[in-house]
Amino acid sequence: MPPPFGAAAPAPAAAAPSFIHLALSTRRRVPAPRAAAAAASVPASHSHAHDALLLHRAADVADRSAGITSPHPNFGCVIARPQRETDSADSLVVGEGFLYAQGTPCAELLAAQEAGEHARGATAYLNLEPGDCYGDSTAVRSLVQEALKSCLTVNAPLLYRAAFHVPFSVLKYAMTADGKIAASSGHASWISGKASRGRVFELRGRSDAVIVGGNTVRFDEPRLTARHIKGHVPVRIVMSQSLNLPEEANLWNVNDAYTIVATQRGARRDFQKKLARKGVEVVEFDMLNPRDVMSYCYDRGYLSVLWECGGTLAASAISASVIHKVYAFMAPKIVGGLNAPTPVGELGMSQMTQAINLIDHSYEQIDRDMLLSGYIQPIPDLSPVIPSMDEIPSVDPEISPYETNIISFYKTWDTFGAFSNFSPHPVHMPDENGDSFMWPTVEHYYQAHKFIDVDNPQALTIVQEIKLAKSPEEAARIGRTRQKEFPELVRTDWETTKIDVMYRAIKHKFSTYPGLTNMLLSTAGSVLVEASPHDLFWGGGREGEGLNYLGRLLMQLRSEIMGTFPQSVEVGEAA
Repeated sequence: MPPPFGAAAPAPAAAAPSFIHLALSTRRRVPAPRAAAAAASVPASHSHAHDALLLHRAADVADRSAGITSPHPNFGCVIARPQRETDSADSLVVGEGFLYAQGTPCAELLAAQEAGEHARGATAYLNLEPGDCYGDSTAVRSLVQEALKSCLTVNAPLLYRAAFHVPFSVLKYAMTADGKIAASSGHASWISGKASRGRVFELRGRSDAVIVGGNTVRFDEPRLTARHIKGHVPVRIVMSQSLNLPEEANLWNVNDAYTIVATQRGARRDFQKKLARKGVEVVEFDMLNPRDVMSYCYDRGYLSVLWECGGTLAASAISASVIHKVYAFMAPKIVGGLNAPTPVGELGMSQMTQAINLIDHSYEQIDRDMLLSGYIQPIPDLSPVIPSMDEIPSVDPEISPYETNIISFYKTWDTFGAFSNFSPHPVHMPDENGDSFMWPTVEHYYQAHKFIDVDNPQALTIVQEIKLAKSPEEAARIGRTRQKEFPELVRTDWETTKIDVMYRAIKHKFSTYPGLTNMLLSTAGSVLVEASPHDLFWGGGREGEGLNYLGRLLMQLRSEIMGTFPQSVEVGEAA
């Protein structure tokens, strides 16, 4: 049984050792981290070149986060120590960690746990300033330039999102040596080789969404999945003004990946209904254009978007300044054709001096193909400018012009992110056998209970799969996908029971962690809104059209703790 509200919480897991030197930093709690800069608390004999190598490694470790942390930054930590007491230029890596997903332990903790006692006296190399995992906000000031660039590059999506309020967008295409993306007939399979297509799967796995136009759906019949990557699957977005799309297409199968169709308001309402019945989400825009679609993706929390569209849509996206980087795969082939399509359509340029130059470009041989990549816009420098004492306005610090009676929460990094069912707070609750089980998050518990008490071995297999999910995102993806694939395995009373399941879980979470209870009580008098833009049941919706049941449950729990709300009252009355 959980302790009563206000009782002491169970002893937390042992924290990471605090006796590690810090060699790099700059993570901020705001979504505009500046890159780290130099080694601190490191022996004077320690060379900057050696630091740069380990900082490069930290950036490489952080890169493993790509595609699974949105909207968190990619964050990695490497702990190294000299192999000999007198030799600081020959270090042994004793621990590594990277941010796996929201609701999972931070990179510093994972690296320190792996290092164990070997962490004593070692140096921690991070690609960003450490957060509040240990309460250490030390920023390191100098860094070898190449390592600084690596630390900026690994979190380019976060920097672009923070600077421009749109997701980081990559335009990818494969073309022949004479610059064609298809033959005159429209046939395009295959231009690049198998190795290059494998790299495209990797790019998809690092993205939150993949965008194509109507022609790609009509002529190529793509699936747009990261087929060789387990875990993360990007959302597929089709942009079509007229909805002149086929009745049947691979993209309308949402069992493998979620699909959104963006269209002009009022287009083919009958076809919209058909798509909705297949589980495809249709979003209407007053005027369909890349800028507004990117703003919509920003509102949904996407960090990185991959454009795999034809030349017309690519030109429109470039003209709208929403493309930030280009990946051009060039195959050693010539197909010719006066009317054969090219990667980028008309941009209105009449002189070569108007051409867009790629910066920080690089070349890579991939089997027989050549990959050219480069940025259209430079990586933003978001280093914060700290005002002097004379510049700080002499106003009452207790007064804020942004005060409101509505408190929103969504991701676990929000100020009130602990209210989320994705927050990293394990809960001890019964499992499918009635035994006490430490569920990693409330979301794990909630998703598993869709299939608990179902007399079918396959349902129990799904429960085990959810139990083993490494993050709440994975648990949610497994639960939702299996629910669509096997509706007969979902408990028959789920629609009438799911609110009670969620309430039991969050009530247990808050009773287990008194600090969360205090945070909840601090919101007294405010309306709590789960700000998910696309969850219209648990969340508030993009335009406030959602039912916000998670916010309602939290407000009910708050009233219950304060003794002002009878436990027998239905949650619908708490709105």
